[in-house]
Amino acid sequence: MNILVLSGSNVGEHTEQATTALYNLLKEEHGDGNELTYISLRNKELMFADGRNYLDYPGDTGELTRAMMAADIIFIGTPIFQASIPAVLKNVFDLLPQKALEYKTVGIIANAGSNRHFLIPEQQLKPILGYMKANVVPRYVYLNDRDFGLTGIDNDDVLFRIRDLVEDTLVLADAYKLVWEKEQERYGF
Repeated sequence: MNILVLSGSNVGEHTEQATTALYNLLKEEHGDGNELTYISLRNKELMFADGRNYLDYPGDTGELTRAMMAADIIFIGTPIFQASIPAVLKNVFDLLPQKALEYKTVGIIANAGSNRHFLIPEQQLKPILGYMKANVVPRYVYLNDRDFGLTGIDNDDVLFRIRDLVEDTLVLADAYKLVWEKEQERYGF
């Protein structure tokens, strides 16, 4: 499967640390037989969405939209700013067609400065993903500032939850794949 890990922020370090931990776990435990890609918006110069076809965007923007469209599984990492997802991540969704995430399974990892924002992925990110036809893993990983040390995640419970997210996402993606294959067989094409 083609798996994309997206660090959905262009500022700060915690989202990148969390998504890097997830990516490293994927590489160690599921790297064989899967194509893994890691993209951090921190390292990309993205254009604002202007309504054109995702294939017509040049540079980093085109690279990102093509990677999103090619992925079977997407892990999205996002910080919570002002009780919302960052504008740069919303722009990523705006760059894509409405049904861009159809037949894709999406896992979420979110971080914020406090526990007060733990429902933001549920209330803001999941509706966007649902509108774009993604199959969203019901549970997500939420981290706050206390879960990070000087060099990364400093909480073993969070690392276990990240491992569970990876496993749940891969199992769900495999199950959906079997269902879709069985559905297509009905038509005999």
